[in-house]
Amino acid sequence: MNKKKTVVGLVLAALVLAANAIAFSNKATPDFEEQAIAAAGPAWIRINQLGYTPEGIKVAVWGSKSKGKLKRFQLVDVTTNKVVFKGKAGDDFGTYGPFEESYRLNFTSFNKPGTYYLQAGAAKSPEFRIGADVYEGTADFALRYMRQQRSGFNPYLKDSCHVHDGYTMYGPMPDSTIIDVSGGWHDASDYLQYATTSANATYHLLAAYRDFPSVFTDKHQANGLEGTNGVADVLDEAKWGLDWLLKMHPREDWLFNQLADDRDHQGMRLPTNDPVDYGMGGGGPRPVYFASGEPQGLGKYKNRATGVASIAGKFTSAFGLAAQIYSSKDQNLSTLFTQKAQSAYKLGLAKPGVAQTAPNRAPYFYEEDNWVDDMQLGAAALYQLTGKQEFFKQAYTYGLQEKVTPWMGADTARHYQWYPFHNFGHFELAKKSDDKTKAELIGFYKEGIEKVYAKAKKNAFYRGVPFIWCSNNLTTSFAIQSFLYRQLSGDQTYAELEQANFDWLFGVNPWGTSMVYGLPAHGDTPIDPHSAFTRLNKYPIDGGLVDGPVYGSIFNNLQHLKLYNEDAYAEFQSKLAVYHDDFGDYSTNEPTMDGTASLIYLLASKEYSSREGSQAKK
Repeated sequence: MNKKKTVVGLVLAALVLAANAIAFSNKATPDFEEQAIAAAGPAWIRINQLGYTPEGIKVAVWGSKSKGKLKRFQLVDVTTNKVVFKGKAGDDFGTYGPFEESYRLNFTSFNKPGTYYLQAGAAKSPEFRIGADVYEGTADFALRYMRQQRSGFNPYLKDSCHVHDGYTMYGPMPDSTIIDVSGGWHDASDYLQYATTSANATYHLLAAYRDFPSVFTDKHQANGLEGTNGVADVLDEAKWGLDWLLKMHPREDWLFNQLADDRDHQGMRLPTNDPVDYGMGGGGPRPVYFASGEPQGLGKYKNRATGVASIAGKFTSAFGLAAQIYSSKDQNLSTLFTQKAQSAYKLGLAKPGVAQTAPNRAPYFYEEDNWVDDMQLGAAALYQLTGKQEFFKQAYTYGLQEKVTPWMGADTARHYQWYPFHNFGHFELAKKSDDKTKAELIGFYKEGIEKVYAKAKKNAFYRGVPFIWCSNNLTTSFAIQSFLYRQLSGDQTYAELEQANFDWLFGVNPWGTSMVYGLPAHGDTPIDPHSAFTRLNKYPIDGGLVDGPVYGSIFNNLQHLKLYNEDAYAEFQSKLAVYHDDFGDYSTNEPTMDGTASLIYLLASKEYSSREGSQAKK
């Protein structure tokens, strides 16, 4: 921009203001000074499309394609068209992604319920609500996607699929031994099934039920069909995961890690019509991989597995938490889950290391490189379940070996290299610790948050999460860790950072879109995800959290990726990050089961907090 022209424009604007003696007006007309400063190029205001709670942190982001500055913004009541709040734009965060200038618009102090929009210069935000109920029903809504992902019997399609699974590989039994491992959830838009993501998802659902039971309803039966059975739907869904995990750990010395492999990737089809042949005839059994603790891969490629503890720890934590929950509901089930938790944990002790997923035709797999976090959470669950000090000591020792989940503060990571994306173990152990140990565990969370905040505080979106595959899953996990830290410590220092990560998922991002299919119903959300349900039959995948934006460098090097439609977000793509609501973009627009399960915990925490009036204020 020509600096001389800018100065002249500002002087003229000041003269006009003085000559006309413009007084403050409550009408929703942009301040002329704001226009003069901010109207040099197109600008947008990004808001959380779900809305904001009266007592919660309320921040939007203004981004402009020019170098024009912003001084003020205003909040307008939609009903009256009156300005109800004026605020200073605050710090200039400068360039970020597609924007030349960006500001955080903080209106936290305004808490009157209603429907509003923000205006800053010529930019006007979409309308949004402020209300205590803006998150109501969102966690239950996301459960729709989990039910749709069910294998065995799929309640959405009201039909069965993959009922012949599976035949064993790499186990102590003869290869191709047929065992019953039907059930569970499909991992994403393909139909592979991983114990690592399923156990983590099961844990999140169980924890959501334990921590926020009042937000969930009972509108579905155990099989997922509509109806009531006296059990919260989230617990029914967790039980579906538990039933499959039981099949994957059928004996004390048997633990299976994976069902099917990348031979699955043979075009789009519904799960109830899956003709893929894994060597046992089209539509026949699929391979189920034994957790041997050694590298696996039936085709050209193999993983780098070194042990069993990463998967055994996840089984332990899911079964251990289930045993606690069912102790007051079904003692026989509780006893069974206790036995399974203990036997899985022993397998982890016997074979420390990581059990990565198995590739076949392509060199892609979940490259998990950490395992002490899984054993820490498993030991913490056993300590809560049994009260035995040996489990506490083991959990604490594991926690010292990985204080911070390694992706936090990093610019990149391999696919699922550090998984789960946050460690529930510190939280679960801290709840049962003395003051000194609790403070130490809280400190581990704080250290990870600080690493992310060091990057986040430099941009208007408070974005410190790397744009790697499944960046939305990392964002969700980081918001959960921030919440857990705040619950343990009472420290509100990072409350705005926590909210910013939540807001990102629902529209406070450069693209201005929600990353959750159909949520909110009136918003800009994915409509063309990488999913057979939507592509073939236009079935909605309600509640599914899509992968999220990736670095431009990642996107530009992907193979076999083709966009099928004109890019609706073209003007917001950048070298920093890209996101496409396009079936062809499997890197940014494919929903995942485990990410959605984590989101259910996060949404439940938000709904519960708003009900209790405990949302943090800035």
